[in-house]
Amino acid sequence: MKKLVYDIGASAIKYALMDDEAKIYEKGKETTPHDCLEHFLDILKSIYLKYEKDIDGIAMSLPGTIDSSKGQIYAPGGLRYNENVNIVEKMHMFTTLPIAIENDGKSAALAEVWKGHLKDCQDGIVIVVGSGLGGGIIKDGKLWKGQHLFAGEFSYVFQGEGASFMSNAWAMKGSTTALIMDVAKRKQLEMDQVDGIRIFEWIEDMDEDACAALRTLSKNLAIGIYNLQCILDPQKILIGGGISQQPILIQTIQEELDAIYQNIPFEIPHAVVENCCYYNDSNLIGALYNYLIMYQGVKNENI
Repeated sequence: MKKLVYDIGASAIKYALMDDEAKIYEKGKETTPHDCLEHFLDILKSIYLKYEKDIDGIAMSLPGTIDSSKGQIYAPGGLRYNENVNIVEKMHMFTTLPIAIENDGKSAALAEVWKGHLKDCQDGIVIVVGSGLGGGIIKDGKLWKGQHLFAGEFSYVFQGEGASFMSNAWAMKGSTTALIMDVAKRKQLEMDQVDGIRIFEWIEDMDEDACAALRTLSKNLAIGIYNLQCILDPQKILIGGGISQQPILIQTIQEELDAIYQNIPFEIPHAVVENCCYYNDSNLIGALYNYLIMYQGVKNENI
């Protein structure tokens, strides 16, 4: 039997029919509703009904501070109607199948541990660059969530002076949103006139504004990566999200990291930065792995 795996994002509910080796047999997506929980559950149910005879379990990746062992969402991320909701209990109103849920950034990290660029690492970090900054921390081959399930919520890290969250949060300096805002400001455009695809087309054409904005973004990411390396000393730090498919991003981050290390008068360990192995399927693969760990006793080979 196969698993139905959901990847819930701010704009789309992606889903896939997958086997226990993460082979994808069918994929689709629906628009994520932002009006109410009932609408959200109706869409999950309609997807489930298409596959209910073919599956023996459900896995889910979604935003928020999540207690996977209880199926509970506390802080909901961008989907406000999920605040303090036990989504597993809600879904058990239309299915009796076992359900496993995990935060989206942490799912991306699990995908890399299972089948990606952290497969042979005991300690690693995944930073997902999107509308904000999510991710996961791998310690001793396992996902490390922290005492309040908050480890890896990189958006909230401060990178500047003062108490203003909107001015100093790493999400406002190192995300795709930050890049779009910077390019729009430099070009005196509205934000809806700029997107990531267009920005990297400009960068390829050596557009001065787009290249300068990329350099700023990369510097801000490099500063955070440097700090994480000093605190956690991982073997690798991986960059994920759609933007990570652009080789020039990883190259520019590495250049900014090299500049930091060149100004340190003695030798310290350098951060090793790579892109993630999986992109759009990352959260699906990680959510499936979380299910296998929870219900089928699968163990990480690294442990």
